[in-house]
Amino acid sequence: MRTQPVLVFDGDCGFCTTSVSFAQRWIKPRCDVTSRQCARLDALGVSRERAEYEALWITPAGTVYGGAQAVAKLLSSARGGWAVLGAVLQLAPIRWAAHGIYRVIAHNRHRLPGGTPACALPADRESVRD
Repeated sequence: MRTQPVLVFDGDCGFCTTSVSFAQRWIKPRCDVTSRQCARLDALGVSRERAEYEALWITPAGTVYGGAQAVAKLLSSARGGWAVLGAVLQLAPIRWAAHGIYRVIAHNRHRLPGGTPACALPADRESVRD
């Protein structure tokens, strides 16, 4: 059984990889980090489709948070001001705004710094959960 949460991200996306590297270096979340391409998704209790759609935060008990809430959980696991920011991102209506901002970033990540055409969401995945 896992004792730490797991962050699952898109390892093929330059923007996602850069963001996770930043988080590991500066935010120092208390979690294991793996790309969806290397993760045993079935053992984590998530589908390939969901892992393709958004970053995931999976608790040791198996609760899965996606997108902006995964980011909020990552921040909450850190210390100091990062944890406060993570807690704020989990409050309504800020949570709703964070979801919208996450979706905009996810849909445009191939245009952001570090992004490449490989970062674009597959066309059939873009509207699955919006």
